[in-house]
Amino acid sequence: MTSDTPLLGLRGCVIDAPEYGKLRTWRDGAVVIADGRIAEVGDFQHLGKKSRPRPIRWLHSERAAIFPGLIDLHSHVPQYPAVARGRGQLLDWLHACIFPRERTFTGPPGQREAAAFFPELARHGTTTAMLYAAIYEDSCDAAFAAAARAGLRVIMGKMMMDVGTYGTLQPRKVISVSMLESERLARKWHGAAEGLLEYAFSPRFALSCSERLMREAAAMAAQFGCYIQTHLAETREECERVRHMFPACRDYTDVYEKFGIAGPRTVFGHCIHLNERERAALAASGSAIAHCPTANLYLGSGIMPLAEHKSAGLRIGLGSDVAAGPELNMWQVMRSAIESQKARSFYEANATVPSPAQVLHLATQGAADALGKGGIIGSFEIGKEADVTVMDASILLPYHGSATKPDELSAEDILSLCIYRGSPHAVLETFVRGRSVYRSAEPELF
Repeated sequence: MTSDTPLLGLRGCVIDAPEYGKLRTWRDGAVVIADGRIAEVGDFQHLGKKSRPRPIRWLHSERAAIFPGLIDLHSHVPQYPAVARGRGQLLDWLHACIFPRERTFTGPPGQREAAAFFPELARHGTTTAMLYAAIYEDSCDAAFAAAARAGLRVIMGKMMMDVGTYGTLQPRKVISVSMLESERLARKWHGAAEGLLEYAFSPRFALSCSERLMREAAAMAAQFGCYIQTHLAETREECERVRHMFPACRDYTDVYEKFGIAGPRTVFGHCIHLNERERAALAASGSAIAHCPTANLYLGSGIMPLAEHKSAGLRIGLGSDVAAGPELNMWQVMRSAIESQKARSFYEANATVPSPAQVLHLATQGAADALGKGGIIGSFEIGKEADVTVMDASILLPYHGSATKPDELSAEDILSLCIYRGSPHAVLETFVRGRSVYRSAEPELF
Protein backbone atom coordinates (compact mmCIF):
# COMPACT_ATOMS: atom_id res chain seq x y z
CA MET A 1 0.00 0.00 0.00
CA THR A 2 1.23 3.50 -0.81
CA SER A 3 1.12 6.32 1.71
CA ASP A 4 -1.79 7.96 -0.12
CA THR A 5 -3.92 4.79 -0.33
CA PRO A 6 -7.08 5.60 1.62
CA LEU A 7 -7.81 3.87 4.87
CA LEU A 8 -11.26 2.34 5.19
CA GLY A 9 -13.55 3.55 7.96
CA LEU A 10 -16.80 1.80 8.91
CA ARG A 11 -19.34 3.68 11.00
CA GLY A 12 -22.20 2.16 12.97
CA CYS A 13 -23.05 0.46 16.23
CA VAL A 14 -19.89 -1.61 16.74
CA ILE A 15 -20.51 -4.86 18.64
CA ASP A 16 -18.26 -7.80 19.44
CA ALA A 17 -17.99 -10.50 22.12
CA PRO A 18 -14.33 -11.26 22.75
CA GLU A 19 -15.22 -13.26 25.88
CA TYR A 20 -18.08 -15.71 26.39
CA GLY A 21 -20.99 -13.72 27.71
CA LYS A 22 -19.28 -10.31 27.68
CA LEU A 23 -20.47 -7.83 25.08
CA ARG A 24 -18.28 -4.90 24.03
CA THR A 25 -19.99 -2.05 22.22
CA TRP A 26 -19.56 1.45 20.81
CA ARG A 27 -23.08 2.78 20.15
CA ASP A 28 -22.00 5.32 17.52
CA GLY A 29 -18.71 3.64 16.82
CA ALA A 30 -16.16 3.17 14.10
CA VAL A 31 -13.70 0.58 12.86
CA VAL A 32 -10.73 1.81 10.86
CA ILE A 33 -9.05 -0.72 8.55
CA ALA A 34 -5.51 -0.37 7.20
CA ASP A 35 -3.88 -2.89 4.88
CA GLY A 36 -6.50 -5.51 5.67
CA ARG A 37 -6.21 -5.25 9.47
CA ILE A 38 -8.04 -3.52 12.30
CA ALA A 39 -6.11 -0.30 12.88
CA GLU A 40 -8.47 1.60 15.18
CA VAL A 41 -11.77 1.00 16.94
CA GLY A 42 -13.74 3.37 19.13
CA ASP A 43 -16.27 6.19 19.13
CA PHE A 44 -16.98 7.75 15.76
CA GLN A 45 -17.11 11.26 17.19
CA HIS A 46 -13.45 10.84 18.14
CA LEU A 47 -12.14 8.72 15.25
CA GLY A 48 -14.11 10.66 12.64
CA LYS A 49 -12.27 13.88 13.53
CA LYS A 50 -8.83 12.36 14.00
CA SER A 51 -6.01 13.60 11.77
CA ARG A 52 -4.06 10.87 9.95
CA PRO A 53 -1.17 10.81 7.48
CA ARG A 54 -3.30 8.81 5.05
CA PRO A 55 -6.75 9.81 3.77
CA ILE A 56 -9.74 7.80 4.97
CA ARG A 57 -12.82 6.64 3.08
CA TRP A 58 -15.85 6.35 5.35
CA LEU A 59 -18.66 3.87 4.69
CA HIS A 60 -22.05 3.26 6.31
CA SER A 61 -23.77 5.27 9.00
CA GLU A 62 -25.20 5.19 12.50
CA ARG A 63 -28.04 2.98 11.17
CA ALA A 64 -25.54 0.16 10.59
CA ALA A 65 -24.53 -2.56 13.04
CA ILE A 66 -20.93 -3.71 12.67
CA PHE A 67 -19.92 -7.18 13.83
CA PRO A 68 -16.86 -9.39 13.44
CA GLY A 69 -17.30 -11.65 10.41
CA LEU A 70 -19.62 -14.58 11.09
CA ILE A 71 -18.02 -18.04 11.20
CA ASP A 72 -19.79 -21.24 10.11
CA LEU A 73 -17.92 -24.23 11.56
CA HIS A 74 -19.84 -26.99 9.81
CA SER A 75 -21.67 -27.18 6.49
CA HIS A 76 -21.90 -29.28 3.30
CA VAL A 77 -21.49 -27.60 -0.10
CA PRO A 78 -23.27 -30.21 -2.26
CA GLN A 79 -26.26 -30.45 0.07
CA TYR A 80 -27.44 -26.83 -0.20
CA PRO A 81 -30.07 -27.53 -2.93
CA ALA A 82 -31.62 -30.14 -0.62
CA VAL A 83 -32.41 -27.85 2.32
CA ALA A 84 -35.77 -28.44 4.02
CA ARG A 85 -36.27 -31.69 2.10
CA GLY A 86 -36.85 -35.12 3.49
CA ARG A 87 -37.99 -36.27 6.89
CA GLY A 88 -36.96 -38.85 9.42
CA GLN A 89 -33.84 -39.12 11.50
CA LEU A 90 -30.24 -38.85 10.39
CA LEU A 91 -29.34 -42.27 8.98
CA ASP A 92 -32.52 -42.79 6.97
CA TRP A 93 -32.41 -39.17 5.77
CA LEU A 94 -28.83 -39.56 4.55
CA HIS A 95 -29.64 -42.59 2.42
CA ALA A 96 -32.97 -41.32 1.12
CA CYS A 97 -32.16 -37.66 0.50
CA ILE A 98 -28.49 -36.74 0.84
CA PHE A 99 -26.44 -39.51 -0.76
CA PRO A 100 -28.45 -39.21 -4.01
CA ARG A 101 -27.85 -35.44 -3.97
CA GLU A 102 -24.11 -35.75 -3.29
CA ARG A 103 -23.80 -38.37 -6.03
CA THR A 104 -24.60 -35.65 -8.60
CA PHE A 105 -21.97 -33.22 -7.29
CA THR A 106 -19.41 -33.95 -9.98
CA GLY A 107 -18.63 -32.85 -13.54
CA PRO A 108 -20.16 -29.64 -14.94
CA PRO A 109 -23.24 -29.71 -12.63
CA GLY A 110 -21.01 -29.93 -9.57
CA GLN A 111 -18.78 -27.16 -10.83
CA ARG A 112 -21.77 -24.86 -11.44
CA GLU A 113 -23.10 -25.50 -7.94
CA ALA A 114 -19.68 -24.87 -6.40
CA ALA A 115 -19.44 -21.52 -8.19
CA ALA A 116 -22.83 -20.44 -6.84
CA PHE A 117 -22.32 -21.50 -3.22
CA PHE A 118 -19.64 -19.08 -2.00
CA PRO A 119 -21.34 -15.83 -3.05
CA GLU A 120 -24.30 -17.12 -1.02
CA LEU A 121 -22.09 -17.40 2.06
CA ALA A 122 -20.89 -13.81 1.60
CA ARG A 123 -24.47 -12.60 1.07
CA HIS A 124 -25.36 -14.12 4.44
CA GLY A 125 -22.52 -12.26 6.18
CA THR A 126 -20.37 -15.37 6.62
CA THR A 127 -16.66 -14.69 6.21
CA THR A 128 -15.19 -18.03 7.35
CA ALA A 129 -16.61 -21.50 6.75
CA MET A 130 -15.50 -25.08 7.40
CA LEU A 131 -17.06 -27.21 4.69
CA TYR A 132 -17.43 -30.71 3.31
CA ALA A 133 -17.54 -31.39 -0.42
CA ALA A 134 -18.74 -34.70 -1.93
CA ILE A 135 -16.50 -37.75 -2.48
CA TYR A 136 -15.28 -36.44 -5.84
CA GLU A 137 -11.97 -34.70 -6.41
CA ASP A 138 -13.14 -32.62 -9.37
CA SER A 139 -15.99 -30.83 -7.61
CA CYS A 140 -13.92 -30.24 -4.46
CA ASP A 141 -11.21 -28.69 -6.64
CA ALA A 142 -13.85 -26.52 -8.35
CA ALA A 143 -15.23 -25.50 -4.96
CA PHE A 144 -11.80 -24.35 -3.80
CA ALA A 145 -11.38 -22.35 -7.01
CA ALA A 146 -14.79 -20.74 -6.43
CA ALA A 147 -13.89 -19.94 -2.80
CA ALA A 148 -10.70 -18.27 -4.02
CA ARG A 149 -12.66 -16.14 -6.50
CA ALA A 150 -15.15 -15.18 -3.81
CA GLY A 151 -12.35 -14.04 -1.48
CA LEU A 152 -13.67 -15.93 1.54
CA ARG A 153 -11.77 -17.69 4.31
CA VAL A 154 -12.54 -21.39 3.75
CA ILE A 155 -11.43 -24.69 5.28
CA MET A 156 -12.71 -27.59 3.19
CA GLY A 157 -12.14 -31.19 2.21
CA LYS A 158 -13.31 -33.99 -0.02
CA MET A 159 -15.68 -36.34 1.78
CA MET A 160 -13.99 -39.65 2.65
CA MET A 161 -15.98 -42.86 3.14
CA ASP A 162 -15.27 -46.51 2.30
CA VAL A 163 -18.13 -48.26 4.13
CA GLY A 164 -21.54 -47.93 2.48
CA THR A 165 -20.21 -45.27 0.12
CA TYR A 166 -22.30 -43.96 -2.78
CA GLY A 167 -19.26 -44.16 -5.10
CA THR A 168 -18.72 -46.73 -7.85
CA LEU A 169 -15.23 -47.97 -6.95
CA GLN A 170 -14.67 -51.47 -5.65
CA PRO A 171 -14.28 -51.40 -1.84
CA ARG A 172 -10.63 -52.46 -1.95
CA LYS A 173 -9.77 -49.47 -4.16
CA VAL A 174 -11.70 -46.78 -2.31
CA ILE A 175 -9.14 -46.01 0.39
CA SER A 176 -6.11 -45.73 -1.88
CA VAL A 177 -7.98 -43.57 -4.40
CA SER A 178 -9.54 -41.36 -1.71
CA MET A 179 -6.19 -40.83 -0.02
CA LEU A 180 -4.47 -40.02 -3.32
CA GLU A 181 -7.16 -37.52 -4.30
CA SER A 182 -7.19 -35.93 -0.84
CA GLU A 183 -3.40 -35.60 -0.92
CA ARG A 184 -3.50 -33.87 -4.31
CA LEU A 185 -6.15 -31.46 -3.08
CA ALA A 186 -4.20 -30.73 0.12
CA ARG A 187 -0.99 -30.08 -1.80
CA LYS A 188 -2.78 -27.71 -4.19
CA TRP A 189 -5.05 -25.78 -1.83
CA HIS A 190 -3.75 -25.88 1.74
CA GLY A 191 -2.45 -22.36 2.35
CA ALA A 192 -3.57 -21.05 -1.05
CA ALA A 193 -5.00 -17.57 -1.68
CA GLU A 194 -2.47 -16.02 0.71
CA GLY A 195 -3.53 -18.41 3.45
CA LEU A 196 -7.29 -17.86 3.18
CA LEU A 197 -7.83 -21.43 1.95
CA GLU A 198 -6.93 -24.50 3.99
CA TYR A 199 -7.56 -28.21 3.65
CA ALA A 200 -9.46 -30.49 6.03
CA PHE A 201 -9.23 -34.26 5.73
CA SER A 202 -12.86 -35.27 6.03
CA PRO A 203 -13.80 -38.84 7.00
CA ARG A 204 -17.59 -38.64 7.12
CA PHE A 205 -18.18 -40.46 10.41
CA ALA A 206 -17.20 -43.73 12.03
CA LEU A 207 -20.10 -45.67 10.47
CA SER A 208 -18.88 -44.92 6.94
CA CYS A 209 -15.14 -45.30 7.55
CA SER A 210 -12.89 -48.26 8.21
CA GLU A 211 -10.15 -48.17 10.80
CA ARG A 212 -7.57 -48.04 8.01
CA LEU A 213 -9.17 -45.02 6.34
CA MET A 214 -9.38 -43.10 9.61
CA ARG A 215 -5.78 -43.90 10.55
CA GLU A 216 -4.45 -42.90 7.13
CA ALA A 217 -6.50 -39.71 7.02
CA ALA A 218 -5.19 -38.71 10.46
CA ALA A 219 -1.60 -39.47 9.48
CA MET A 220 -1.84 -37.44 6.27
CA ALA A 221 -3.50 -34.51 8.03
CA ALA A 222 -0.58 -34.47 10.47
CA GLN A 223 1.94 -34.72 7.62
CA PHE A 224 0.53 -31.67 5.82
CA GLY A 225 -0.51 -29.67 8.91
CA CYS A 226 -4.15 -29.78 7.81
CA TYR A 227 -7.39 -29.87 9.75
CA ILE A 228 -9.61 -32.90 10.30
CA GLN A 229 -13.39 -32.71 10.37
CA THR A 230 -15.94 -35.41 11.04
CA HIS A 231 -19.22 -36.09 12.85
CA LEU A 232 -19.63 -37.41 16.37
CA ALA A 233 -22.58 -38.58 18.48
CA GLU A 234 -25.30 -36.86 16.44
CA THR A 235 -28.03 -39.43 17.22
CA ARG A 236 -28.54 -42.24 19.70
CA GLU A 237 -29.04 -44.74 16.86
CA GLU A 238 -25.71 -43.74 15.36
CA CYS A 239 -23.98 -44.16 18.74
CA GLU A 240 -25.49 -47.62 19.17
CA ARG A 241 -24.38 -48.73 15.70
CA VAL A 242 -20.86 -47.46 16.35
CA ARG A 243 -20.79 -49.47 19.58
CA HIS A 244 -21.55 -52.66 17.64
CA MET A 245 -19.18 -51.80 14.78
CA PHE A 246 -16.22 -51.07 17.12
CA PRO A 247 -16.85 -53.28 20.19
CA ALA A 248 -13.28 -52.91 21.48
CA CYS A 249 -13.75 -49.15 21.98
CA ARG A 250 -15.17 -47.72 25.19
CA ASP A 251 -17.51 -45.31 23.42
CA TYR A 252 -17.90 -43.34 20.19
CA THR A 253 -15.21 -40.80 21.07
CA ASP A 254 -12.78 -43.62 21.86
CA VAL A 255 -13.01 -44.75 18.22
CA TYR A 256 -11.60 -41.40 17.11
CA GLU A 257 -9.04 -41.37 19.92
CA LYS A 258 -7.70 -44.83 19.04
CA PHE A 259 -7.44 -44.09 15.32
CA GLY A 260 -5.72 -40.71 15.66
CA ILE A 261 -8.60 -38.46 14.66
CA ALA A 262 -8.98 -36.46 17.89
CA GLY A 263 -6.62 -33.52 18.34
CA PRO A 264 -6.21 -29.74 18.37
CA ARG A 265 -6.76 -29.43 14.60
CA THR A 266 -9.96 -31.49 14.66
CA VAL A 267 -13.52 -30.17 14.64
CA PHE A 268 -16.28 -32.63 15.53
CA GLY A 269 -19.79 -31.86 14.32
CA HIS A 270 -22.78 -32.16 16.70
CA CYS A 271 -21.51 -34.04 19.81
CA ILE A 272 -25.00 -34.19 21.29
CA HIS A 273 -24.86 -37.55 23.05
CA LEU A 274 -21.53 -37.56 24.89
CA ASN A 275 -20.88 -38.96 28.34
CA GLU A 276 -18.63 -37.31 30.92
CA ARG A 277 -15.62 -39.41 29.93
CA GLU A 278 -15.99 -38.35 26.32
CA ARG A 279 -16.25 -34.66 27.21
CA ALA A 280 -13.11 -34.89 29.31
CA ALA A 281 -11.25 -36.83 26.62
CA LEU A 282 -12.15 -34.34 23.88
CA ALA A 283 -11.13 -31.41 26.06
CA ALA A 284 -7.82 -33.10 26.90
CA SER A 285 -7.14 -33.76 23.21
CA GLY A 286 -7.74 -30.10 22.32
CA SER A 287 -10.50 -31.05 19.89
CA ALA A 288 -13.26 -28.56 19.09
CA ILE A 289 -17.01 -28.90 18.59
CA ALA A 290 -19.30 -27.45 15.93
CA HIS A 291 -22.70 -26.97 17.58
CA CYS A 292 -25.44 -27.21 14.94
CA PRO A 293 -28.76 -26.46 16.67
CA THR A 294 -30.88 -25.80 13.56
CA ALA A 295 -29.86 -29.17 12.10
CA ASN A 296 -30.33 -30.95 15.42
CA LEU A 297 -33.88 -29.65 15.64
CA TYR A 298 -34.74 -30.36 11.99
CA LEU A 299 -33.74 -34.03 12.18
CA GLY A 300 -34.87 -34.48 15.79
CA SER A 301 -31.37 -35.55 16.78
CA GLY A 302 -31.50 -34.03 20.26
CA ILE A 303 -30.37 -30.94 22.14
CA MET A 304 -26.68 -30.59 22.85
CA PRO A 305 -25.96 -29.84 26.54
CA LEU A 306 -24.13 -26.61 25.78
CA ALA A 307 -23.38 -25.48 29.33
CA GLU A 308 -22.01 -28.89 30.30
CA HIS A 309 -19.72 -28.97 27.27
CA LYS A 310 -18.49 -25.45 28.03
CA SER A 311 -17.89 -26.37 31.67
CA ALA A 312 -15.76 -29.31 30.52
CA GLY A 313 -13.40 -26.85 28.81
CA LEU A 314 -14.36 -27.67 25.23
CA ARG A 315 -13.85 -25.14 22.45
CA ILE A 316 -17.21 -24.62 20.74
CA GLY A 317 -18.46 -22.68 17.74
CA LEU A 318 -21.67 -22.74 15.71
CA GLY A 319 -22.41 -24.45 12.40
CA SER A 320 -25.33 -24.24 9.98
CA ASP A 321 -24.93 -27.90 8.90
CA VAL A 322 -26.72 -27.34 5.62
CA ALA A 323 -28.71 -29.31 4.48
CA ALA A 324 -29.83 -30.79 7.81
CA GLY A 325 -29.84 -27.19 8.88
CA PRO A 326 -32.38 -25.47 6.61
CA GLU A 327 -30.38 -22.32 5.85
CA LEU A 328 -26.92 -20.73 5.81
CA ASN A 329 -28.12 -17.84 8.00
CA MET A 330 -25.86 -17.83 11.08
CA TRP A 331 -28.21 -15.42 12.88
CA GLN A 332 -30.85 -18.14 12.76
CA VAL A 333 -28.31 -20.63 14.10
CA MET A 334 -27.63 -18.25 17.01
CA ARG A 335 -31.36 -17.98 17.65
CA SER A 336 -31.72 -21.77 17.65
CA ALA A 337 -28.79 -22.06 20.05
CA ILE A 338 -30.81 -19.96 22.50
CA GLU A 339 -34.23 -21.46 21.81
CA SER A 340 -33.09 -25.10 21.98
CA GLN A 341 -31.56 -24.57 25.43
CA LYS A 342 -34.68 -22.67 26.46
CA ALA A 343 -36.77 -25.69 25.45
CA ARG A 344 -34.40 -27.93 27.42
CA SER A 345 -34.90 -25.73 30.48
CA PHE A 346 -38.61 -26.59 30.47
CA TYR A 347 -37.84 -30.18 31.47
CA GLU A 348 -34.36 -29.94 33.03
CA ALA A 349 -34.32 -27.74 36.10
CA ASN A 350 -30.61 -26.92 35.92
CA ALA A 351 -30.41 -26.24 32.17
CA THR A 352 -28.81 -22.88 31.39
CA VAL A 353 -30.12 -20.69 28.56
CA PRO A 354 -27.34 -18.78 26.75
CA SER A 355 -27.59 -15.04 26.33
CA PRO A 356 -27.38 -13.16 23.02
CA ALA A 357 -23.82 -12.14 23.97
CA GLN A 358 -22.88 -15.77 24.50
CA VAL A 359 -24.21 -17.00 21.17
CA LEU A 360 -22.60 -14.08 19.33
CA HIS A 361 -19.31 -15.21 20.89
CA LEU A 362 -19.92 -18.75 19.61
CA ALA A 363 -20.45 -17.42 16.07
CA THR A 364 -17.36 -15.18 16.12
CA GLN A 365 -14.54 -15.33 18.67
CA GLY A 366 -15.51 -18.75 20.01
CA ALA A 367 -15.56 -20.26 16.54
CA ALA A 368 -12.24 -18.58 15.74
CA ASP A 369 -10.79 -20.12 18.92
CA ALA A 370 -12.15 -23.51 17.86
CA LEU A 371 -10.16 -23.21 14.63
CA GLY A 372 -7.02 -22.03 16.40
CA LYS A 373 -7.50 -18.61 14.79
CA GLY A 374 -8.55 -16.64 17.86
CA GLY A 375 -5.54 -14.37 17.58
CA ILE A 376 -6.28 -13.59 13.93
CA ILE A 377 -10.04 -13.10 13.62
CA GLY A 378 -13.18 -13.11 15.76
CA SER A 379 -13.21 -9.69 17.43
CA PHE A 380 -12.17 -6.08 16.90
CA GLU A 381 -8.72 -6.21 18.47
CA ILE A 382 -6.12 -3.90 16.97
CA GLY A 383 -3.94 -5.87 14.56
CA LYS A 384 -6.42 -8.64 13.81
CA GLU A 385 -7.39 -9.26 10.21
CA ALA A 386 -10.45 -7.23 9.25
CA ASP A 387 -13.22 -9.78 8.71
CA VAL A 388 -16.41 -7.78 9.23
CA THR A 389 -20.17 -8.18 8.78
CA VAL A 390 -22.23 -4.99 8.47
CA MET A 391 -25.97 -5.20 9.10
CA ASP A 392 -28.73 -2.66 8.41
CA ALA A 393 -30.45 -2.14 11.76
CA SER A 394 -33.31 -0.12 10.25
CA ILE A 395 -34.40 -3.00 8.00
CA LEU A 396 -34.67 -5.25 11.04
CA LEU A 397 -37.16 -2.94 12.74
CA PRO A 398 -40.90 -3.12 12.03
CA TYR A 399 -41.91 -0.68 9.29
CA HIS A 400 -38.19 -0.28 8.46
CA GLY A 401 -37.67 1.91 11.48
CA SER A 402 -40.41 4.43 10.85
CA ALA A 403 -41.96 3.72 14.26
CA THR A 404 -38.74 3.19 16.22
CA LYS A 405 -35.45 4.64 15.01
CA PRO A 406 -32.25 2.59 15.22
CA ASP A 407 -30.58 5.33 17.24
CA GLU A 408 -33.22 4.87 19.97
CA LEU A 409 -32.01 1.31 20.57
CA SER A 410 -29.21 0.07 22.78
CA ALA A 411 -26.46 -2.11 21.37
CA GLU A 412 -28.03 -5.04 23.22
CA ASP A 413 -31.36 -4.33 21.49
CA ILE A 414 -29.66 -4.26 18.10
CA LEU A 415 -27.89 -7.57 18.73
CA SER A 416 -31.18 -9.16 19.76
CA LEU A 417 -32.85 -7.83 16.61
CA CYS A 418 -30.09 -9.38 14.50
CA ILE A 419 -30.39 -12.75 16.26
CA TYR A 420 -34.18 -12.90 16.04
CA ARG A 421 -34.77 -11.11 12.72
CA GLY A 422 -31.43 -11.09 10.91
CA SER A 423 -31.19 -12.54 7.41
CA PRO A 424 -29.44 -11.77 4.10
CA HIS A 425 -31.85 -8.94 3.31
CA ALA A 426 -30.30 -6.97 6.21
CA VAL A 427 -26.64 -7.59 5.30
CA LEU A 428 -25.19 -4.35 3.97
CA GLU A 429 -21.62 -5.48 3.35
CA THR A 430 -19.23 -8.32 4.09
CA PHE A 431 -15.45 -7.89 4.34
CA VAL A 432 -12.59 -10.39 4.48
CA ARG A 433 -9.19 -8.90 5.30
CA GLY A 434 -10.70 -5.48 4.67
CA ARG A 435 -11.77 -6.39 1.14
CA SER A 436 -15.48 -6.19 0.33
CA VAL A 437 -16.69 -9.62 -0.80
CA TYR A 438 -20.39 -8.72 -0.84
CA ARG A 439 -22.26 -5.43 -0.98
CA SER A 440 -26.02 -4.91 -0.88
CA ALA A 441 -27.77 -2.99 -3.63
CA GLU A 442 -29.28 -0.74 -0.95
CA PRO A 443 -28.17 2.90 -1.28
CA GLU A 444 -25.35 3.99 1.01
CA LEU A 445 -26.50 6.43 3.68
CA PHE A 446 -23.27 7.67 5.18
